This record gives sequence, structure tokens and C-alpha cells, in this order.
Amino acid sequence: MPRPDLTVLAIPAFVGAMGAEFWWQRTHPAEPGTDRAGDYELNDTIASLTMGVGSLIAPFVTGPIMRRLSPGATKAGTALLAVGVAAGVATTLGDVLRRRRDHGGTLPEAGTLPSDAAAPVVVRSRADALGLMTSGSAVAAVASTAVAAASVWATQTSAMRLAQRSPFGMRGGAATYLLAIAGWDFIYYWNHRLSHESRWLWAVHVVHHSSERYNLSTALRQPVAEGFGMTVPYGLLALAGVPPKYVEDARALNLIYQFWIHTEVVRSIGWLEKILNTPSHHRAHHGSQRQYLDINHGSILIIWDKLFGTFEPEDEQVRYGLTRNIDSFNPVTIATHEWRDIAADITTAPTWRDRFSFLLRGPGWAYERREQLASVAERPGRSPVSSPVAG
Repeated sequence: MPRPDLTVLAIPAFVGAMGAEFWWQRTHPAEPGTDRAGDYELNDTIASLTMGVGSLIAPFVTGPIMRRLSPGATKAGTALLAVGVAAGVATTLGDVLRRRRDHGGTLPEAGTLPSDAAAPVVVRSRADALGLMTSGSAVAAVASTAVAAASVWATQTSAMRLAQRSPFGMRGGAATYLLAIAGWDFIYYWNHRLSHESRWLWAVHVVHHSSERYNLSTALRQPVAEGFGMTVPYGLLALAGVPPKYVEDARALNLIYQFWIHTEVVRSIGWLEKILNTPSHHRAHHGSQRQYLDINHGSILIIWDKLFGTFEPEDEQVRYGLTRNIDSFNPVTIATHEWRDIAADITTAPTWRDRFSFLLRGPGWAYERREQLASVAERPGRSPVSSPVAG
């Protein structure tokens, strides 16, 4: 009989806690004329709960997909790799043709129409075809490479697989259980930090930050595409001799702890604020103001942030959400908006360095680079490919 998932067993407690929080808000209403960000709002709550249910279902869908797409292990994986190579060749060919055109060729800018209305139709069609080919194949190449890499990473770094490779015997007992919890917390800090510093991982994690509200339902607004990312493997704990069942419990306890810190009801827990991640610390983490960006990544313990320089106390009133809010309660939009933005940026990127940077580098870099490319494209007689700021 499979072991029960502690996070699933905790669902009744989650629902009860949300009910208690809602009751507290009703008995302690906000001042008339004010909109308190911690209060429940129907559409926002439904969106958060929908994403929570989706996050429970997603592994049963993405897991088999990723296993089937592992290059070298299945025909589908081999086909995915072939698509990536073919798309990469097509994109590179398009890049070469664009560079030839920009250095004296007869074709106009890819994807644009010549300003001369009398220009031959064949020239316009060649320009359009080149732009479409390069932009579409670039997205296919980057996406297939990312999915192939993620599938290999997931299959090779699972706790069960790494446990088989461990030079240590699997050890039980309370000390090992505590090691699993502390070890998961440490790895979680780095993965959470990477999720804010790499756009690939941010596209997965941004789901959790997309609400402009902050209450216990926000804790359940979880990603549905974690299987498509590459993170520091928690299976390293199994490689160190921690039984996979302990690793799984550590994951569950980590998530359960994080639930209660998504509230405005609890303002402080006294001296424990120095050691533990608390509602105050996590409110700051969800802030969209500049001083609150990319801080307080811990889960149970806040000491990792203090050790590695990412701690910031809650100071001014937190404004929740994203620096550029999506203004939507549609679960599909919530789950996919950053992926769509990445694809759009890749279609306009002039070089391979830019294309993979739009996927791998931070969201802040992507916004700045997008503005650079847009400003270059607006200059007469210049193109992003030949621009000195390209790359």
C-alpha cells in the first residue's frame, strides 16, 4: 500500500485555517473605504484554489510526459532531439541570410515590408518567409533543448535513482529524519533563489507571486509546470544515505510549514523571527517594491537568507503581486503568461546568446534587453543583428 502524502492529509486543516482567517477578517473589518490586501476576494480565491488543485494533478501528467521525452531512452525523446537540431540549423541559416542582407543584400528587414510600394512582391515574400522561419525555428530550438535537458535531469536525479547510487547505506532514525528536513530546507533555499534569478525557473514559480492578495489561499496558488524546470536535485539527500521516504516526508513538511506564513493576521512571533521564516518575512518576499525583490527565500528557516545575504525585514507596507501585474484570474493565463513572454522575446532575439539568455538569465535582464532591442530597431538603418549592443 503506498504511503499517504502528508500534504494531501493536511487539506482539511488548510480549509479549516482559511475559514478561521476569513472569520477573523469579518470580525476585524478594514477601515471603511480601504481595500485590505489580506482580505479574501472571490475571483482571486477561486483562481488560487484552482491552481492548487492543478498542482496536485500536474505531476501525474507531466511525469509520464517527461519520461517519454528523455533523449536516447524513447523514440519520442530521440524525435524531440532531432526537432531541436533541425530547428537550430534552420535558425542559424536564417541568421546567416539576415547578416548577408544587412551587409549589402537586397532583402529588406526580416518580417517587414519594404517602404517602397513598388518593390517586387517576390522580395516582400522572401523577407516575410525569412522572418517567420527564423522566429519560429528559434522558439522550437530553444524549447526542445530545454524540455530535453529537463527530462534527462529529472530521470537521472530522482531520489530513488540516486539512492541506488549512494555509497552509504540507507540509515533510519530520528537524526536522519531531522537531517532530511534540514537538508531539504537548505536545498529549497537555493532552488527558490534560483527561481527568482533564472527566467526559466521564474516562469514556473511566477504563478505563486501572481496574486495581488495575501492570505492563506495564496499559499495554495502553486505552479503546475515544475516538471519542466531544472533545479538542484533533492535526490542528493538520498545520495547521502537518507531514505527516499524520509525525503518525501521532508518535502511535505516543508510545504505544510509554508502554508501558515501566507497571512496578514499574524504580525510577529517575537524572538523566533530571528530563526524561522515567518509571515512578516514572507510578506516582504511577496512584495513588488524594489527593496523587496528577490529576498527572503527560506522555507522553514530564515537563517539561510541571513547567511547568504538575501535577508530583508518587512519595513514599509507591502504591495503584493508582480512588478507588472497580469490583471487576470484565468488559470491558463496565470500558468502560461511568462512562458508566452519568453517565446515572444526569443522570436525577436538576434543571436543565439540572446535567445538562451532570454530563457536562462534573470527577469530583470530580460526586461532591460527587450527595451534595448526595441530602441535599436527604431533607429533608421539599424537592425538588432548588426547593433553593437547585441549579445
